[in-house]
Amino acid sequence: MIHYPPKILISFGEAAEGNSKFLYWLMNNGYPELAALANSIHVNEEAFQWLMKNKYPHLAAFSNAVWEDEAAMKWLEKNNFEFLVLLTKAVNHDEEAIKWLHENNLQIFLVIAKKINAFKQRRIEDLNDYHKGPFR
Repeated sequence: MIHYPPKILISFGEAAEGNSKFLYWLMNNGYPELAALANSIHVNEEAFQWLMKNKYPHLAAFSNAVWEDEAAMKWLEKNNFEFLVLLTKAVNHDEEAIKWLHENNLQIFLVIAKKINAFKQRRIEDLNDYHKGPFR
């Protein structure tokens, strides 16, 4: 992820937080893997499968790891995706990971971690709110 230009990372952060305008921009401007990653973080199985079929298993694992899937996190660790492990930890409020990103001037990833976490929290709240059930 560190090799993407800042503009693309900002767009990904917006898409991951749920802004569909940025999701479609990524999809239509040469970054379908980041659009699929944002959708996979949104628990979209089709997007997850697209990542797997198109040789982005590390992004698929990251999308599950942010939801605290231990097997996905272990896969990232085993396959030496240290930065994605670190970013996953930052998404889930690990102070050491957040400190490392800050100390290494990677504030853009701090913003991405916060945006992914904000989406997660909204999703969890929606799932726990019986007023937002499937028939309402």
